[in-house]
Amino acid sequence: MRAMIIGAAGMLGAKLSTQIAQGAVPGITDLVLVDRVAPAPVPGLPCQCLAADLGAAGAAAELAALAPDLVFHLAAVVSGQAEAEFDTGYAVNLDASRALFEALRALETRPRVVFASSLAVYGPPFPDVVPEDFVLRPASSYGTQKAMVELLLADYSRKGFLRGTSLRLPTVSIRPGAPNAAASGFLSGILREPLAGQAANCPVPDGTRVWIASPDVTVAGLAHAAALDWDRIAPHPVLNLRGISVTVGEMLAALEQQAGPDARALVSRNPDPAIARIVQSWPEAFVTDTAAALDFPVNPDFSAILREYIDQYA
Repeated sequence: MRAMIIGAAGMLGAKLSTQIAQGAVPGITDLVLVDRVAPAPVPGLPCQCLAADLGAAGAAAELAALAPDLVFHLAAVVSGQAEAEFDTGYAVNLDASRALFEALRALETRPRVVFASSLAVYGPPFPDVVPEDFVLRPASSYGTQKAMVELLLADYSRKGFLRGTSLRLPTVSIRPGAPNAAASGFLSGILREPLAGQAANCPVPDGTRVWIASPDVTVAGLAHAAALDWDRIAPHPVLNLRGISVTVGEMLAALEQQAGPDARALVSRNPDPAIARIVQSWPEAFVTDTAAALDFPVNPDFSAILREYIDQYA
């Protein structure tokens, strides 16, 4: 069985490639890794590593011609950029996704597709804990684009063209590497940079509550969705992945507890109303009973998330 990861050069894609090569999804015999810059191969499975822009004319058809049985669609313009660059966000997040689904439909093999969606599909006002059937009312272009792709994939699956599952990922923290343009990027930066002895800014109040999961647990969730028997997950075309609800203040307190007051002192407090508006438009906590019943993983608490990052990168 051939698996394709689109967006494989990013942090989640690289981790997912490694997990699959280590057997996280049974039956995979080879990998096709795709990104705008050719990803690095991973040991353990035969790999094709391709540079491709999914939004370019003909790119989706060229990828589909490789006949993947399973596709992880992780590629996206992230939240901050999608809000600032309206046309780019729609071209990449919506139009390129539709082109991909059409190209896969033409195979007539009903490949499985796991799509990385987002909690940004929701918008205020929220209850304290968002139920699984809460209405979609995105408050950003990014959230709107993700919601539209969820609906497309569900309809292509309903018609029998594909077998798709959209996973609404929590905010992923702590991300290693350089900052990106995501509005939520500071949720990694206020921890990652101080742990490296570098200054960081927190643009939102300490009481801002967010729904997060660690990179390893997020990637394990993506792999788990693909590994489940189709008959078991098919009734759930969209799932809220499991996460934990934590305030920015609690995150900084955990930083101080594990790395000391000098690390926390490296975090400055310069408000950014644009970032705050986007982040505070996202839900703070979710019911994830369906994902729990399907045995998706979850972090026990934020200290475990911080320890995961320290053990791997700090």
